[in-house]
Amino acid sequence: MATPTTWWPLSVLLVTFPCCCCSSPGLPTPPSNLECCRPCDQTDCSVIKCIWDPKTHPDSRTIYTLHWKPENEEEEPVTYGNSSDGYIHRENFESHGELRVWVQAQNQNGSVKSQEIVIHTQHIIKPPPPTITSSDEDLLEVYWSTICGKLELNVGVCDVRYRTENDQNWIWTEYNLSSSYGITEPQPSTVYVFQVRCKCDQSLISDWSPDFLRKSAESSPVGEVDAWWDCGLLLSNSDCFLNWKNLSISQARGYILRYEITVFNINGTKQLINVFTDNPSSLFVYDEMKWRLISSLKDVSSVSVSAYNALGATKASCLPRQRPGNQATEPKIYLEMNEQNLTVSWNLSSKVSDSTKQYVVQYKECLPGSGFDWIKVDSKQTTVVFKGTFKKYTSYQVSLFAVSNLNEISQLATATGYSAQGVPSKVPSFKVFKIAGTAVTLEWEPVPCSNQRGVILYYEIGLNTQGDPKYISTLVRNINVTSGTTCKLEALSPGQKYMAWIRAVSAAGPSEKVNTTFTINHHEDYAFVTPIVVIVLLVITTALTSFILCVFQGAKKECPLLPHCLYEKVPDPSNSQIFKQMKRQINEPLTWMRGPLYEPYPTISVLEVVEIKSKVFDPDMMKKENACHLMDCQDDQQEHPTRENSDSTDSRYGRKEYSKMVDSDEERNDCWSSSEEEQSTSGYEKHFMPSPLEVMVE
Repeated sequence: MATPTTWWPLSVLLVTFPCCCCSSPGLPTPPSNLECCRPCDQTDCSVIKCIWDPKTHPDSRTIYTLHWKPENEEEEPVTYGNSSDGYIHRENFESHGELRVWVQAQNQNGSVKSQEIVIHTQHIIKPPPPTITSSDEDLLEVYWSTICGKLELNVGVCDVRYRTENDQNWIWTEYNLSSSYGITEPQPSTVYVFQVRCKCDQSLISDWSPDFLRKSAESSPVGEVDAWWDCGLLLSNSDCFLNWKNLSISQARGYILRYEITVFNINGTKQLINVFTDNPSSLFVYDEMKWRLISSLKDVSSVSVSAYNALGATKASCLPRQRPGNQATEPKIYLEMNEQNLTVSWNLSSKVSDSTKQYVVQYKECLPGSGFDWIKVDSKQTTVVFKGTFKKYTSYQVSLFAVSNLNEISQLATATGYSAQGVPSKVPSFKVFKIAGTAVTLEWEPVPCSNQRGVILYYEIGLNTQGDPKYISTLVRNINVTSGTTCKLEALSPGQKYMAWIRAVSAAGPSEKVNTTFTINHHEDYAFVTPIVVIVLLVITTALTSFILCVFQGAKKECPLLPHCLYEKVPDPSNSQIFKQMKRQINEPLTWMRGPLYEPYPTISVLEVVEIKSKVFDPDMMKKENACHLMDCQDDQQEHPTRENSDSTDSRYGRKEYSKMVDSDEERNDCWSSSEEEQSTSGYEKHFMPSPLEVMVE
């Protein structure tokens, strides 16, 4: 147990311990980097200004005082200053002499001083910046003036620097002459920025003068206008718009007054369009970087664009019309994209690069009318970088084109990029396209690029069986975006009701589901019979209709849709009962003198007339035919009994057999005469047989 004499010193130690751990603020840090000068205005240099780095202690307030004294003197004038500078007025120093200067820092714990410096009051004069002027001549030359003469000093060395207005890098030169400087070969019509600084004798050098701008003289523009087509997201789109960029300053070499566009049409005609830069027009739009012709150029083979200033024009840049075609399988393009940059790279292909003079990389925002730019590079380059502000969740289509040595444009590859991806919007439309048996075909409309919000990797299609207590949802398959917009589901249960769903999937996740319902009916197993029944009924209906039409058309018209057995029979004279009985009358004595026999149906309604090329008419043969005895004809008939049922031509006379027949009631002489032929010829023969006179006329 501790006694009072032992614990009392311990308590004093505990009370005093916190004080021993406290640190004193201490002395301030000595000032550093002391400098002094005599800044001059346009009249005099009456004050010496000194500056230093204070390095103030963070825990105390420090007071700074500026001390100086002439060299080899004990007097120490004191000037109170702020934390970083102080002034010595003209009455406290001589214009030509030396001063010893230092700064003292003091706080509650004591004071310290900076390192002393020795200055010569004449040598620390700092003149004001020179004043720059220029002439109106074509040479790009500037002049300047100083106040060294007012200070009774000589002008010392002057420094000159210059740059173009659009360039931040200065070009330096130390110039011994003290009044002017000129650029020997300036860029035409280019704004240059000049700055000059000088010193007087051994004084300090002045600050840089303010910027002095001077524009060089104009000259004829050089190079070609960078023009390109905007044909939408698909080259099959017939609406293409011409775009071109401003010439660079080095190319324009002056103020561009107008652009001249020559349009060459497919039919061989051409059209001239002038776009004036200082005259707003409904023909074009301008966004401070590039121009766009509003009118669509559909039936155009090529265009040329020239830029004009007051002294001349550029070479006409010829741009052929892009034509849709098969996209090459190589090279492939690769994209790296964020909100500030779009980097596009591709692999060189020997098949393409050998005939290519340049590549063109183009990007276009999916939303119409915004976000379009292009870059042209030579055939050896494989990477381009676009600078800009690229929106989140917005689709940008990047395309690579090749321009051949023959100035033909072909599209090589296309890719889609996003600065940041999100979940896509839901599918616009999803429905049942066809149900056949136990299979169903589903159809959907792809998500448009303006609503994709990311690269769609695939579409998910699922199937829910309705009526099931668990209502199970099953993922059926994933459909690649290039595989079409239909999906066929097979082996479904008849009588079952289903609900199908679809959603688009990107790297950020799936979209909202879109549903459609359908039912597989039992009778749909026989759906294939319906087309067959329809075809059979159609054939029968067609046949009946053709038959009815042909019947009403009459017997003299042939109907190609009916079989020949349905036509009305045309009598054949060789099979006529009249001629057969005449033969029997001739063969039986006295029977030919009987009255004429008639067929049960003697009326002959239709007989087809067939034109037969006759032999050359022989008068002797005609006489022989007219002198022919009826019995000779009978003998001839007996020699060829088979001719009763034949329609062959008589080998002797080249005429049909029935042409020599007469009706049974005719009583004539043994021979026929030409004068009596018209009276003795039957109506049948008169209607169908030519007379000898007609034969002779032929």
